Amino acid sequence: MRTGYTLSGRYRIIRALGEGGMANVYLAHDLILDRDVSVKLLRLDLRDDPSTIRRFQREALAATELVNPNIVQVYDVGEENGMQYLVMEYVEGTDLKAYIKAHFPIAYQEVIHIMEQILSAVQTAHEHNIIHRDLKPQNILIDQHKVAKITDFGIAVALSEHSLTQTNTVLGSVHYLSPEQARGGMATKKSDIYSLGIILYELLTGTVPFEGETAVSIALKHFQSEIPSVREIDPRIPQALENVVLKATAKRPEDRYADAASMAADLKTSLSPKRAGEVKFTPVQDDDGETKVLPLSALNLSQPTDAKAATTDASTSADQASAKTKPTGKKGRKKTRHPRRRKFLLAGLVVLLLVAGILIGMALFRPQMTSVPSVAGRTEKVAKSRLADAYLTVGKVHKTASGTVKIHRAVRTEPRSGTQLKRHTVVDLWISTGPKRYRLADYQGDAYASTAAKLEALGFTVHRESVHSTSVPAGRIMQQSVPSGKNVVPSRTDITFTVSTGSATVTLADLTNKTKAQAQSYATNHNLNLAFDYAYSNDVTKGRVIKQSPGEGAVVQEGDEVTLTMSRGMESQSSSSVDQFSVNVKIPFDDSASESSSDSDSDDDSSSSSSSSASNLVQIYLKDQDHSLSTIYKQMTITSDTSVTLPFTVASGKAGAYKVVRDGHVIASDSHVTKN
Repeated sequence: MRTGYTLSGRYRIIRALGEGGMANVYLAHDLILDRDVSVKLLRLDLRDDPSTIRRFQREALAATELVNPNIVQVYDVGEENGMQYLVMEYVEGTDLKAYIKAHFPIAYQEVIHIMEQILSAVQTAHEHNIIHRDLKPQNILIDQHKVAKITDFGIAVALSEHSLTQTNTVLGSVHYLSPEQARGGMATKKSDIYSLGIILYELLTGTVPFEGETAVSIALKHFQSEIPSVREIDPRIPQALENVVLKATAKRPEDRYADAASMAADLKTSLSPKRAGEVKFTPVQDDDGETKVLPLSALNLSQPTDAKAATTDASTSADQASAKTKPTGKKGRKKTRHPRRRKFLLAGLVVLLLVAGILIGMALFRPQMTSVPSVAGRTEKVAKSRLADAYLTVGKVHKTASGTVKIHRAVRTEPRSGTQLKRHTVVDLWISTGPKRYRLADYQGDAYASTAAKLEALGFTVHRESVHSTSVPAGRIMQQSVPSGKNVVPSRTDITFTVSTGSATVTLADLTNKTKAQAQSYATNHNLNLAFDYAYSNDVTKGRVIKQSPGEGAVVQEGDEVTLTMSRGMESQSSSSVDQFSVNVKIPFDDSASESSSDSDSDDDSSSSSSSSASNLVQIYLKDQDHSLSTIYKQMTITSDTSVTLPFTVASGKAGAYKVVRDGHVIASDSHVTKN
């Protein structure tokens, strides 16, 4: 949508704010309430897609039900010429993703303050039975007063809407996706709690917990791998604060917080000294019928120790009593053992030896496990050494760009640090190549709004300087501060574009009774073109302006033509001997300058931009009864072949003349122009 367009006669578009997968967002001004607003306009290529229209309308319905200072307010919903649009509160600031990037590390108290605002907004949505389903830093705006506001309820859905299919449940961004959504299950309020836990993780560490080559690999990690410890990255983080992350991101929904309010209450006291000795949160384990190896003491292969001792004592007492009561002969008798008892004892001993042998064998042959160490920020040599010390084998060493890790240092491992593995398992290593660089193109002639949005999305800081131009259309880039072809780091680069606002407007002064020289001076100062007509006048002195068109007070653009009727003085008898006629002259456009520019530039896009912005300066000289070849009759700028009509007034039988100069070169002339 072009700048200056007024939507529904009320919202005047100022500039583009960003482009999304479903809609484009513009800054606009509400002409009735005199305030800036954001207008979200459904993309042109999606306006015939019923599912997208329903999703767009669902966002409007969801957002209008919610009133909370931390939720972007929706003011209006409408449609014009088939264009679906939302009018929302304009938040001047940045999104949370960019805020983390610009301000990391963030003080823990500020992290809690931001999260409390987000949790308040989510609690309000949940109380209305609305699940956001796509909570991520890009959908959270931070204004200049550090107030957080949640936006984009485009895939939010009321719990009562049971017709939603499983296909719709996995629309959320994969880095913040809950395990149940990653499995294809239905999203619940606790799915939003999980996403909030990932956002808290990113606020504390500056990165997301899981990365991968594809979206599928990241989704798998959400329900297969444990969340890495934030305290391994920053040991200063209190255990109580880490516990909030761990509880919010528990794999099973029942192990997470009951609601956003519970999470906010726990987070509020996480920095309290009273919780300094808190133990690490561990979810309740559910064996789900898994087979477990029991310790030897739990095996019921013989009597318990106490029972066995009691039995032995009882047997001994009985034997002693028997010995006292039974008479003995003079020579005494030998005690006899029962043969069966001996067999039972031998069998029990054999069983015990077998069980002991099995357990010892299991201990000897069970795979020995190890944990993947944290190597982030270490040199490649140190990282490999740490992996070797942990009895792990270094696999492939990958190179990857990183804006947070220094060049030649480890970014991460795969599997991630903290993962339990068998010894000698292969672990791949990612080494930083430094910040990702971007080769700038030549943006001259391109639309500023889309170019700025694209570069800002890459991390550039874009500035705008506006100037008037009669040759470059409004909104097009005329110059750029960083030359094309230069490789730069987006996050460290500011680029300024000089952007055309089109021709400036001029409010015409009263030129009547001015001399031709005075009128031409005024036209030159205000970048206007003059055309002259002549007439006899008994009231206006010869050589002065009788009237002008447009008249005094009219608003015209720079480069526009103003026609002045000059006085020939009082009409005399000789006036009838004057011939008046016109000559049409075609002025060809010269595009050789743009062609030479194209030849010197290897970028096809930039050469086409140069061609579109090329122009010729044309000056026309006229000689007749009222003009002289020593002064300019008309000056103009052309961008294509142009025809002009030259008026001549000559005495009967006399000839006129003209000369056309294009960019300093005479391209057409005729010294003998007569009436046919």
